[in-house]
Amino acid sequence: MKLFAIFGDPVAHSRSPLMHNSVFKNLHVNACYTRVHLHDGACLRDTFFALELSGANITIPHKEAAFKACDEVRGFAKKIGVVNTIINENGRLVGYNTDADGFIYAIASFQPIQNILVLGAGGTAKALVNKFIDEKIEVSVLNRSKERLGYFQALGVTTYTWSSMTWQQFDLIVNTTSAGLSNNDYPTPLEILEPLVQACNVCADAIYGKVTPFLTLARHHHKTSKDGADMLLGQGVLASALFLGNKFENQQIETEMKKSFLL
Repeated sequence: MKLFAIFGDPVAHSRSPLMHNSVFKNLHVNACYTRVHLHDGACLRDTFFALELSGANITIPHKEAAFKACDEVRGFAKKIGVVNTIINENGRLVGYNTDADGFIYAIASFQPIQNILVLGAGGTAKALVNKFIDEKIEVSVLNRSKERLGYFQALGVTTYTWSSMTWQQFDLIVNTTSAGLSNNDYPTPLEILEPLVQACNVCADAIYGKVTPFLTLARHHHKTSKDGADMLLGQGVLASALFLGNKFENQQIETEMKKSFLL
């Protein structure tokens, strides 16, 4: 039996085991998927091999550490330096990123979207911003401090800190931070966030499985909103296809993975 896992901190909330085990069961694949609470991203590679994994997903805050852990990185992940899916190919760790395509899948019903504000500057933000650029969408990034904004400035993206943000109107605001995942925090101070939410059309949160303070604020102002469940599904289908060596059509995988959301 092949063993797969998701690494994260926190990770107990993750639906990934339900999703992937649903695929394995219904497509008659001899495999199992579990969670690994990993505090130190530097231990990811050693932990992966110690558990004799065939593959893994990586969530907050270890996606950049996962990039460093790989022997080879392919596709979009190589461009952005962020990995959320790892495959064991004969003892070599090969990294991919399925987050960005998963998010594009999630916001398809909100089109047209011409400009987006991304909250946060971590691995998920890097993936999404690069994908938005590829899709010819105007994108800005708002982060607590300027230290992590240099990456985005090098891409030609407009960046703001909490102290420099001014009121603007965006089609979509997306939260990529962990604010609201295990606490009741907003991704930015409320005095900054509320005017932006009032002016936007759609709010999306990468966090799934709960109504975060950010989404509660959006609903209070009668904004269209969604959590990260569709993004999770989209990236999960692509990751599962990699786990299964592309032996099944994505539509087959999606059909079986959707069943897990009824559990």
